Amino acid sequence: MGVGVKSKKRNTVILFVVLVACMLCACTAPNEKKAKNDKTIEIYYLNKEETRVVMEEYQPVETTTEALLPEIIGILGTQPENVDLRATITDSYSVLDYSVEESQLVLNLDVRYLELEATEEVLTRAALVRTLTQIPGIEYVSFAIENEPLQDTMGNPIGTMTAGTFIDNAGTEINSYEKVKLHLYFANEKGDGLIEVNRTIVYNSNISLEKLVVEQVITGPTNEESFPTINPESKIMSVTVKDGICYVNLDEAFLTQPYNVSSEVTIYSLVNSLVELSNVNKVQISINGKTDVMYRENTDLTTFFERNLELIQ
Repeated sequence: MGVGVKSKKRNTVILFVVLVACMLCACTAPNEKKAKNDKTIEIYYLNKEETRVVMEEYQPVETTTEALLPEIIGILGTQPENVDLRATITDSYSVLDYSVEESQLVLNLDVRYLELEATEEVLTRAALVRTLTQIPGIEYVSFAIENEPLQDTMGNPIGTMTAGTFIDNAGTEINSYEKVKLHLYFANEKGDGLIEVNRTIVYNSNISLEKLVVEQVITGPTNEESFPTINPESKIMSVTVKDGICYVNLDEAFLTQPYNVSSEVTIYSLVNSLVELSNVNKVQISINGKTDVMYRENTDLTTFFERNLELIQ
């Protein structure tokens, strides 16, 4: 009889301990799970039009660098729920492998990556870097094409990139990058006429279109049918628009002409390109803020230049 009572008491104590343990597990498990998944990562996708990068938050499962990398790369290659967006890593190319040394991640891509349109490639690279540098231990990202460093259009290695690579001096992120089609004018082969060139580029929308046009004209053409008109050493001091007049202030390098083009072609390659913008009707060019300057001794820069259709072929 006494043994039975003791046995019942012992069983009751054991049952009580088990119940308390279960209650503690029920209370602590959600908190532990929440702590594990508390940190979100901003995943950057391209919009369907491939004109900008859009961020969506993602709560990862893994926590270590080694486990997070394949998880996030997999998410970048998955179609997001938002139908207005598309995956960053598409069937157009694939990630062959990757490696991490110290704080630098090297993404090794297949050669098809080089076939991406220029605008898509810039936005893709930005989306990948902005996303992957959020992983703990990853500060830098570089790209390789089948184990060879990714190069720019001039054949120079692009090198390592950080999240800050795609943020301008004002702190604006890649989301402010847009695609625009410009109508630019460059010289013909003889240097006595203008050829219209349509150029689509990705640019930071915090830069005025007027300044963008001036930059592109100075950069020169990328095809073989047209030729540069302005000294590539020319520096832009400022570009402003008021009452339909675009005021372009350049440094003295503009006065030096390394190309075999006429003065008119140089001036109107810039003027005609700017007047293509809806808010520009006339252009005045100054050198270090001064307009009382003669360009090549035959063109007075105090002039307000208007579109010249006669030079266009």
